[in-house]
Amino acid sequence: MNGRASGLVDVLDRVLDKGLVVAGDVRISLAEVELLTIRIRLIVCSIDKAEQIGLDWWRYDSHLSSGRNRLASENETLKKQIRSLERRVAVLAARANARGRRPE
Repeated sequence: MNGRASGLVDVLDRVLDKGLVVAGDVRISLAEVELLTIRIRLIVCSIDKAEQIGLDWWRYDSHLSSGRNRLASENETLKKQIRSLERRVAVLAARANARGRRPE
């Protein structure tokens, strides 16, 4: 059993170090008319290897990054500021319209 475990560790270590790519297409056709195509691309490798080949999308994905709560909070603050500015502009526009209607 110990030999199998170490063999599995070696295989996993090699896959993570070198990387493994699995690619395939699934096509569903009816009467030679293609209805659906699903393209599957899977890369299994370590984070270090992924960065070496230019894959670092997880750093910028708001659902995966640790700053997700900070970004959501910042977004909500900006929305409140926009609503406040819109109210101010509406008040200023109403005042300007009221001044334009007054007789001189």
